[in-house]
Amino acid sequence: MNEARRRGPIARVLVGIWDAVNFSRRLVLNLLFLLLVVLFVAILASREAAAPLLERTTLVIAPEGRIVEQYSSDPTSRVLSRAMGQDSPGEVQLRDLLRAMDAAAKDDRIERVYLRVDGLLPSGMATMREVAAGLRALREAGKQVIAYGQGMPQTSYLLAAQADEVYVDPMGSGVVLEGLASYGLYFGEALREKLDVDVHVFKVGEFKSAVEPYILDAASEEAKQADFYWLNDIWQRYLADIAQARGLDVARIQADIDGMADGITAVGGDMAQYALQGGLVDGLMTEQQVEALLAERGVADADAEHGVRSIDLDGYLAHVDNGAGSGLARQPQVAVVVAEGMIVDGERGRGSVGGVSTAALLREAREDDDVRAVVLRVNSPGGSAYASEQINREVELLKEAGKPVVVSMGYVAASGGYWISMNSDRIYADPSTITGSIGVFGMVPNFTRTLDRFGVHSDGVGTTRYAGAFDLTRPMEADVGRVIQASVEHIYRNFVGKVAQGRGRAPEEIDAVARGRVWSGAQARDRGLVDELGGLRDAIADAARRAELADDGFRVRYIEQPLSPFAQFLAGMGRSGALAALFGDSAFAQRMAVRALPEMERHLAAFEVAMDRPVAGPVRAMTYCFCPTF
Repeated sequence: MNEARRRGPIARVLVGIWDAVNFSRRLVLNLLFLLLVVLFVAILASREAAAPLLERTTLVIAPEGRIVEQYSSDPTSRVLSRAMGQDSPGEVQLRDLLRAMDAAAKDDRIERVYLRVDGLLPSGMATMREVAAGLRALREAGKQVIAYGQGMPQTSYLLAAQADEVYVDPMGSGVVLEGLASYGLYFGEALREKLDVDVHVFKVGEFKSAVEPYILDAASEEAKQADFYWLNDIWQRYLADIAQARGLDVARIQADIDGMADGITAVGGDMAQYALQGGLVDGLMTEQQVEALLAERGVADADAEHGVRSIDLDGYLAHVDNGAGSGLARQPQVAVVVAEGMIVDGERGRGSVGGVSTAALLREAREDDDVRAVVLRVNSPGGSAYASEQINREVELLKEAGKPVVVSMGYVAASGGYWISMNSDRIYADPSTITGSIGVFGMVPNFTRTLDRFGVHSDGVGTTRYAGAFDLTRPMEADVGRVIQASVEHIYRNFVGKVAQGRGRAPEEIDAVARGRVWSGAQARDRGLVDELGGLRDAIADAARRAELADDGFRVRYIEQPLSPFAQFLAGMGRSGALAALFGDSAFAQRMAVRALPEMERHLAAFEVAMDRPVAGPVRAMTYCFCPTF
């Protein structure tokens, strides 16, 4: 007390502030410690309380969002969003779906599968065909598959059509088959007339249409011709797939689509009834009626979410993972490296492709003695030519090290996505994969007229005629354009030459099917750009054979950028359901499915990458394709 009195008023204020800060610090640390303890207890309790997987269980597969090769968000965001009931457009990994279906096909405890497609977003036709193949395998294994949706767009319907029985809500939108399209936004007039931006384009390949949105107001005839060719191939295959699954005639399905207006009018505008008449569904039922059907055929459980003894995808995968043997760690490995998204220079996180970071993952596989072969899973429309070459060099080094490299193309492996694939030992693609687009372009916008509008002008001196010549605020001279065009042509020749070398063909043969033209996977196989038609599992099996590994003598390991221990902890909790049990259901846990394609964002992202000049050189060479997702 005497000590406090001897202090002056300023000192007492400062000491009081310090005590308050110190108290707050201790309080926050104690609260964080308490929270971690609660979370730890919650996850232990959830594991101890986890019910065993019983006989006659229904596996519920209800993917929300897009099916992807690799999550683009971090585990913390995913787990907390799920725990708080914030169902933003999500992601489901293809590998998880395939793994669950493979396990369920052999699991005697799984009696049937309940497939819900309401929350599924367009994920690429080749991706959907891989999932469809997994559903067919379930049926072949004797598992009954029942599909239901309030309404089914055509991409989701490809999965539903594989079921034994398909039902839609009588008040829903039925099954909407509309065909495939490749439409995009064109900014030519906006840039040229509204913003006074002059975009100088340098390219090789009359079919390299990725630059057209920035300089034209509509698609060129070459682009339309090429796009219709591969689109129609994929569409005819789609019709054949659902016709075979439903026992229908392709001509009848096409006729029902062409006559949709008359047909729906004839049934009083009832789209669900139109789908039933066309044989696309087996009945019209509400969700409650379908769940009653499941309970009748399975084991009724009034306390379960769907009224039947069931388990969701995450819960089943947790059982699968817990049942996996721990003695496989030292088995020979087939490593899978994922390259998904735009290819850009430098480091990038999971769910995207960086020239440095993805090359580092391949290098890790090369330096790991347990890895005997590598599968490069490509799901990319391309991007930076230099970053693509960085990844390609690591593929070549893997082969030199005696480790086979097999590429598995996802729904798109075009342009730069093909660049990183071309030198592998074998290329697998789905017949509906979008690939090819072997071409190069560069873009240089010029803002001289834009600045003139505001009375801003550029002037100065340089030591040579090219000093400052690549400045975006100065008019581009003809010789500068010649320099850039020559550079782009050089990279294109390099691209074609590398493809020719990797494919064992003459450069002239590759150039004839290149020129920036896009092909379907089947068309690319016919033209020697792809070796085999198949999916990820086919590529893994091929890689294992090339490494002389027995069918049951290896394990598959995904080589990815490592998660922090805390992120791994959260990922485990998310799968166990501990956080959801801790926080409970949120009042605002209504699903807000965003179905609009981020077309503008894709164009702006590509434009930004193209504008970013390399450290040395006049322009960033791009190998990119604006390939649609459907």
